[in-house]
Amino acid sequence: MESKSEILVEGTIENKNFLKTMKRRHFVQTTSASATATAIAPAIPAIAQSDKKPNLVIVHCDELNFRTIGCYRDTLSPEQAFMWGPNAVCDTPHIDSIAKEGTLCTKFYAATPVCSPSRGTLLSGQYPQNTGVTNNSAHLSDDVVSWAHQLGKAGYKTGYAGKWHLDGTGKPQWEPKRNFGFQDNRYMFNRGHWKQFELTPEGPKVKSRDANGRASYSVKGADEKSFATDWLTDRTIEFIDEHKDKPFAYMLSIPDPHGPDTVRAPYDTMYDDSKVEKPRTYDKPTKGVPSWAAPQKNCGFKMANYHGMMKCIDDNVGKLIAALKERGLYDNTIFIFTADHGDMRGEHRRQNKGVPLEASAKVPFVIRYPDSIAAGKKIDRVFNTTDFMPTILKMMGGEPSGKEEGRDLSPLLTGGEVKSEDITFFRSTGKGDTKGWVGAVTPRYKLLLSDKDEPWLLDLETDPDELQNFIADPEKKKIVTRMAKSLKAYGDRTSDLYLQDPHTSTELAKLVG
Repeated sequence: MESKSEILVEGTIENKNFLKTMKRRHFVQTTSASATATAIAPAIPAIAQSDKKPNLVIVHCDELNFRTIGCYRDTLSPEQAFMWGPNAVCDTPHIDSIAKEGTLCTKFYAATPVCSPSRGTLLSGQYPQNTGVTNNSAHLSDDVVSWAHQLGKAGYKTGYAGKWHLDGTGKPQWEPKRNFGFQDNRYMFNRGHWKQFELTPEGPKVKSRDANGRASYSVKGADEKSFATDWLTDRTIEFIDEHKDKPFAYMLSIPDPHGPDTVRAPYDTMYDDSKVEKPRTYDKPTKGVPSWAAPQKNCGFKMANYHGMMKCIDDNVGKLIAALKERGLYDNTIFIFTADHGDMRGEHRRQNKGVPLEASAKVPFVIRYPDSIAAGKKIDRVFNTTDFMPTILKMMGGEPSGKEEGRDLSPLLTGGEVKSEDITFFRSTGKGDTKGWVGAVTPRYKLLLSDKDEPWLLDLETDPDELQNFIADPEKKKIVTRMAKSLKAYGDRTSDLYLQDPHTSTELAKLVG
């Protein structure tokens, strides 16, 4: 006879009934005992998994500026590391421990540095123009095959908790019907940056409500049991407990540190905006600035609550690591911390994301798996969110879908080499037309074209503030030509319409020669 856990993941009629039972069960657990206590309960026997496939746990954040993480500041010069001044930093010891015991990628870029498009590429290994999601209002095409699909075929129990943002405009829309291989998606919600959740007999709900009873982003009354980051982490640990005797893969998608910049006590008073300094690029010259880097009006640079959100995230990463260790699972789990895109936070007098500048397009990616990933390693080759699926499937024994447009870079993580060109590509958000920016990226350079601007070449070594255009530098002509040829090949291979815009295609042809 099938166990309940087996029924849960088979997609049968019993699955739906069992999920309802599980919802009621979790509600009873939460009302009778602390979810936190459940999450970190002691005296749980270790699970011997040394002879099993590796588990996978991904902590995925939203709109995270990489300079807020200690191990990333350690890779930068002081003027780049302390962008808001030496007294405006947040310590992140638990995220740092993943890098110390594993590998840190210094050049990991979002294929499109906006929520939904980036998430679609991480999930599918395809560029946004081929997933159906080039903007935040779209939903994934039904024919997309995810790494969760492929790991499920390989015998994994898969699950997801938190923000999904890949099913159109539904908000919050719990447990989307199109789960794309995530067998347990009870705690997946489509959209929103809700600050409080609760379990009820009907399932999960947004806890905070306005005067009319509508779901609210209010943080008032939030605590370690209800605040979104804590609550979702506890649901993740419950999944681990349900499936710890078999290989599992779970994605924890935390909706912070995205706006609104609010966080529960005591994190809301840990940091002081009076200690925050203007970013060094805040008052940059505006003459000749391309459209994708133009300063915004009324742009601030407060960081206290943002750092508070980051501290809460780091503490929950620590709680999750502790839970895996207590269950004897940590060393047999590929543990990843990453994000969908960055946040300008006042750099270049801009907020949010959507541009090719480092604070927007570069995201953290740290990974630990002592069986095959070296401790304390730093990889400076360029990665892309499209590279995640082929890379992780190779590491975990899953078969590729055959649709991947990203690269298998697993040898870089496991001590080998990759002989392909060290270059990747990214593009702006849009609705599938030809209007937008598109670029090629190497560890040092970014070649950027758009329908509105002249071509730009950024040199991150000479000009880490990304203020100068080196496109006319005769010493860089060969570099520009090589990158332009690679960009054209990318456009042909992935059908990127941005490169078919008359202005963009003309400028690219000039660079190719």
